[in-house]
Amino acid sequence: MSKYSVIWRRLAALGSVLFLCLGLPVLQAQTNSRHSRPPAPRRPNILLILADNLGCGDLGCYGQTKIQTPNIDKLASEGMRFTGFYAGAPAGAPSRCALMSGLDTGHTPVRTKTSATLPSSCMTVALMLKQGGYATGFIGKWGLGAPGTSGSPQRQGFEEVVGYVDPAQAEDYYPYSLSRYGPRVTAHQVILAGNAGGRQGDYAPKLFTIAALNFLRIHKPDQFNRHQSFFLCLAYPIPHANPMVARSGGNGTQVPGDGQYSDRDWSPAQKDRAAMITRLDGYVGQIMAQLKRLQLDENTLVVFTSARGPATDIGADIKLSQSAGPLPGANTDLYEGGIRVPFLARWAGTIAPGQVNDQPAALWDFLPTADDIARLKPPKGIDGLSLLPVLLSQARAVHHKFLYWESFAHGFQQAVRMGDWKALRLKPGQPLELFNLKKDPAERHNVAKQNPGVVKRIETYLKTARTEPGRWTVKPGEAVEGADKPGGT
Repeated sequence: MSKYSVIWRRLAALGSVLFLCLGLPVLQAQTNSRHSRPPAPRRPNILLILADNLGCGDLGCYGQTKIQTPNIDKLASEGMRFTGFYAGAPAGAPSRCALMSGLDTGHTPVRTKTSATLPSSCMTVALMLKQGGYATGFIGKWGLGAPGTSGSPQRQGFEEVVGYVDPAQAEDYYPYSLSRYGPRVTAHQVILAGNAGGRQGDYAPKLFTIAALNFLRIHKPDQFNRHQSFFLCLAYPIPHANPMVARSGGNGTQVPGDGQYSDRDWSPAQKDRAAMITRLDGYVGQIMAQLKRLQLDENTLVVFTSARGPATDIGADIKLSQSAGPLPGANTDLYEGGIRVPFLARWAGTIAPGQVNDQPAALWDFLPTADDIARLKPPKGIDGLSLLPVLLSQARAVHHKFLYWESFAHGFQQAVRMGDWKALRLKPGQPLELFNLKKDPAERHNVAKQNPGVVKRIETYLKTARTEPGRWTVKPGEAVEGADKPGGT
């Protein structure tokens, strides 16, 4: 009996067959419902693997020495590694919104985790690709709208959904149930019997990996589905901690075991966080092996990145592990450590291996990049630019005049990247701080007084950098309703 047959039988015994099937009966649904659609040109598949609270220093390919990540390091060596890449925001929900919408946080409809519902007017990357003929799937942590709302993933373009859709689920690595949506699916909650009564038998990230392996197998483009390409977003919660456990004085870094780190002279949270990252690396290895096994790796763009930088409120010392490298700040901060994240792109035979790109780019560039790869025209008015010319070595960089972030985690704060310059405003009405990241990547020396012309140019830009519909209006000295607090999703 094969390994996957054993896994199937085990989850069936848990009453979770729907979790794995991802759209029963697949063959019939594809051949009947899409029979009249003419075959599209054979466009690349797109696989986005998203971590959460993973810093750019957490991976071996970015200089990590204490935590082992051989599979992700291999992915980096086989494609392009970006060293100047940024999250959409220092908080999870607005960063994911930037990823899905192609908008920076001056224009996104979601700017705090307390307002995390995408409106029906939002044109997401999944909606674009679905309308363009792609099969679309989402597995993992969503965070942009509860079931039944306009922001739920199935209403934002994803045909197949497994994971944390209800925000109440998203903090626990051993949830009682997971959300499940797809063609001919009648039960929208899959009960995980292994976690009943507080037991910890079914580890959600492992189940997400199994679901992804099956999605790839089921949606492999072939003559039975008229060679339909797919877009899969696999959003792991790792290594984000369970804040409910952490706030109660426990270890929020939930993982089945410490593995190779059990004998290290570290705190339990430090060991667990390292074990989570190495476990994530193992899952990535399984996904890459499946692509190769199915002969999909040469026609699939694989992107690996993180929704935000490392967190400090989980008991693990990110300075010990150098999770942000030499950069200051962490999750919820607009300093580099809070928003600089890893970004790897692999497309065998198309992206030349072993490349490193140090030019600034951000998560809102993903939507136009995916549209470009799928030969679709991106929506008007977005902030993102296609990275495809960079990935194909046709250009060194995308030419953003400015990159903009705003955050409500510590009151209203703003950040701007303009070339090598980085400006910060940590409170409404305060003067800008200015740093030259090329000379001062640790943002230690405020050189605003020495560069009034640069400050003036950024101040002029900031006057038009954001829209202020309703609750997002900010005035000096005023608090903002619904402001984020550190921790949580």
